[in-house]
Amino acid sequence: MRFMGTYRPKLDEKGRLFLPAKFRDRLAEGVVVTQGQEHCLVVWPPDVFDVEADRAAERSMTDKAARGYQRMFFSGGDEVVPDKQGRVSISAGLREYAGLEKDVVVIGVRNRLEIWNPTTWEDYQAAEIQKFSDLDEGGD
Repeated sequence: MRFMGTYRPKLDEKGRLFLPAKFRDRLAEGVVVTQGQEHCLVVWPPDVFDVEADRAAERSMTDKAARGYQRMFFSGGDEVVPDKQGRVSISAGLREYAGLEKDVVVIGVRNRLEIWNPTTWEDYQAAEIQKFSDLDEGGD
């Protein structure tokens, strides 16, 4: 299953998020939620997370950048099983990292979902839209 699209669910008072309905079957057994770049959160199906985790672990521990990436990637991670209504709990630490309050934006990014603060997402899109428009098949 490919994850695509933009959704605007809300966090409830307990920090739970309804996963988009079309993705719930794929994510019903559980997800891994981690810190992402640009202050978003990444929601990984466990099998996809394992591939990414293995890739991160392959880098040498003598590489300072690799150690830093691994620390950020794993330290904020949380394994979560959606409840029967398709909600996942987002920990307070992850909500704080991403600046999440009630309104959020969930985007599909092929093999994962990302959760964004709406203002952060709008700012990111505004900064990236021209770069996206300028790309061509030769791609620089």
